[in-house]
Amino acid sequence: MIDYGKFPNRHIACIDMVSFYASCMASWYSLDVQKVPIAVVGNLERKGSVVLAASPPMKKRFRVKTGSRLYEIPQHPDIRLFNPKMSYFLEMSMAITCLLHKYVPAEAIHVYSVDESFIDLTGTEKLWGDPVQTVKVIQQEIVATLGLPSTVGMGPNMLMAKLALDLEAKDTGFAKWTFEDVAGKLWPISPLSEMWGIGRQTEKNLNNMGIFSVGDLANADLQRLEKKFGVMGNQLFHHAWGIDLSKMGAPILEGQVSYGKSQILMRDYNLREEVNVVLLEMCEDIARRVREEYKAGRTISLGIGYSKNAFGGGFRRSRTIVEATNDTMKIYNVCKELLNENHGNQAVRQVTVSITKLEDERSMQLSLFDTKKWQVRKLGTTMDTIRTRYGDNAILRAVSLTNAGTSIKRSTLVGGHQG
Repeated sequence: MIDYGKFPNRHIACIDMVSFYASCMASWYSLDVQKVPIAVVGNLERKGSVVLAASPPMKKRFRVKTGSRLYEIPQHPDIRLFNPKMSYFLEMSMAITCLLHKYVPAEAIHVYSVDESFIDLTGTEKLWGDPVQTVKVIQQEIVATLGLPSTVGMGPNMLMAKLALDLEAKDTGFAKWTFEDVAGKLWPISPLSEMWGIGRQTEKNLNNMGIFSVGDLANADLQRLEKKFGVMGNQLFHHAWGIDLSKMGAPILEGQVSYGKSQILMRDYNLREEVNVVLLEMCEDIARRVREEYKAGRTISLGIGYSKNAFGGGFRRSRTIVEATNDTMKIYNVCKELLNENHGNQAVRQVTVSITKLEDERSMQLSLFDTKKWQVRKLGTTMDTIRTRYGDNAILRAVSLTNAGTSIKRSTLVGGHQG
């Protein structure tokens, strides 16, 4: 049994915008996102383009949701379709953060994503009154000034606020969970992948241990979990009890920080050499981000999605190397190995690359046999500096000028979509 008196009990709110991209377009064109069926599509000129956001009426009346394809949207006079305006979406996201800053200091705001933020209202009672009422005032002000509806989950920590949002507030508009709700609302959750922070593979491993619900997890043997999952086992156990010691501004799930990139290709790539071009460009971008944070990673993952013309499917494989790296070519060579070992020669339509098991770059060990390591790191920094100062296309690898290259085209996009 957990003694909750030993753990922080704060007033944390997780605020999520309803169908954010669709709401932004509704605000732009003075439409009511709660009444008009709206879909924001990656590219209206491509029938296979993905729906990035759908308004509630679009989901209910036409069963079109995020991830649907443009060709799946029926022809209907009520439906409004839009291309994305990523720059505008980012402006709206920043406007929301500025509005939140009116109620809490900057250090009490954690921007979780472009449309979702945490705020800590602990200690604001003398200024604004009851935190629950303050949240509702904030929601009303966001609607009044930006035209964006939102849902809110509240809890004694960031985890509980997020769970209240995902598991209840998205249906009711608002939900507040306390530690007293853990047994009644959190423990019945099954399958485990419905619990925030538990992926399919972790769920499978837990199932193999005879754990099928959050309640099972809360009552599992802690030492057994730690033996199986290490530090993550301890975290999983305490999360099942609603315990979270994350501080505002810090990653909520320690150990899951990674750098990655994914892109859906504009056409089928039938040759492995063409896929290698995209891989190198993506590895270059990821390595740059890792270097800029003075990090290095050991586990490199490659995901490949095959074209529907090749009956879909794909694979995702990872490889952990001995020495952490932020060298573009080392990351790329691992990706090439994974591709050569697993690619079935089908046409490729989606590529995903990520690097995890990060560590501080200064902790990297020097190899007696890699005499050019310092020169390679310095070359990478020089290329990063040129791109930062003069733009992403100021210096390119020659492969980017071939027909398979995508980086030049993507440099004109914002978040991978039209600005």
